[in-house]
Amino acid sequence: MTEKTKNRVAVSAFFFLPGLCLASWASRIPDISQKLGLNAGQIGQLLLAIPVGSLTALPLAGWLVQSWGSRRTVLLASVLYACFLPLLGWADSFWTLAPALALFGFAGNLLNISVNTQAIGVQQFYPKPIMGTFHGLWSLAGFLGGGLGTLLIGQHQSPLRHFLLVLVISLVVAAGAFGHTLRRDVNNTEAGGGLSLRNPDPYLLRIGFIAFCGMLSEGAMFDWAGVYFQRVVRPDPTLVTAGYVACMSTMALGRFLSDYFTHRFGAVRMLQLSSGLIASGLALAVGFPYLVPAVGGFLLVGFGIASVVPLSYSAAGQSTTVSPGVALALVSTIGYLGFLLGPPLIGFLAQLFTLRIALGAVAVVALGIGVLAALPAPTPVPTTEPVT
Repeated sequence: MTEKTKNRVAVSAFFFLPGLCLASWASRIPDISQKLGLNAGQIGQLLLAIPVGSLTALPLAGWLVQSWGSRRTVLLASVLYACFLPLLGWADSFWTLAPALALFGFAGNLLNISVNTQAIGVQQFYPKPIMGTFHGLWSLAGFLGGGLGTLLIGQHQSPLRHFLLVLVISLVVAAGAFGHTLRRDVNNTEAGGGLSLRNPDPYLLRIGFIAFCGMLSEGAMFDWAGVYFQRVVRPDPTLVTAGYVACMSTMALGRFLSDYFTHRFGAVRMLQLSSGLIASGLALAVGFPYLVPAVGGFLLVGFGIASVVPLSYSAAGQSTTVSPGVALALVSTIGYLGFLLGPPLIGFLAQLFTLRIALGAVAVVALGIGVLAALPAPTPVPTTEPVT
């Protein structure tokens, strides 16, 4: 195995770990919310703690990646993310779960920024885009994590025991992969101490908002699919995670296939198709809240979500106004806000109206992906200062 292959496998492992941890939390949200007696509005308030913690991590993440390098930062972040997971199962009230979620969000964004910096470096070794594969592994972890959650729920294992098992798995994988991560980052001199949005390129902003809509839809599936099945579809308790697992499975499959279909149909058509699949899948699940159509709808949503983020990141890497690393950081930050802010907003809408209406609003947001993709490419605005 060549060194660049070892680098790719190691970075892939660090994409897999956050997907597994986040999926583990998402699969137990119904259990934890039921144990604590939370309504939809309270769940939304709790989920807001994750983006609060995540935004807190942004300046520190920039400083750590610049000062320590992404290699050491990705190890620190992955260990913290895995270690904070059992706190979510240990929490016994709203007020103990909220700070635990903030810590979870903090470590998650620290890991998101550092592992994508590693991925940018590995991309330099390959002439063809490989970002879709990295994110496919993240989604595969989401599918496997949801399946593990379903298995442990069926065996009546508590969320805490579930999360402790994932912690052990994560620490073992991180220890094995760390030795082959990249020791030096590309364009590290441009990274600065954080992310500035001075004079952003309109093209990158549009890509960022496409990523925002896609990741908002993705976040909705992670945090609300199980709750929707538990409280609206109401299948057998062992099938509460069926919609979530269905979505994660097609998302993972779609990401591994996205490069082929993008080459055949083009990025714009793929984004328009993705938009239509997300919106129609949610419409089916919301319009017919029964087991079979709801699972079918979530399967469509997974296929739709699959290519949005990889295509957005690939487009960002083609920017001619800033370096690929800086462009990816900008688009990733805007998109990640959608992933983090979407779930709590859905909770607030569900409290004001119903969860079905809240997920219907996500379908409308998803249509924005196709609209933004179809707009003519704006003329880039030159900038005399690097976006750092």
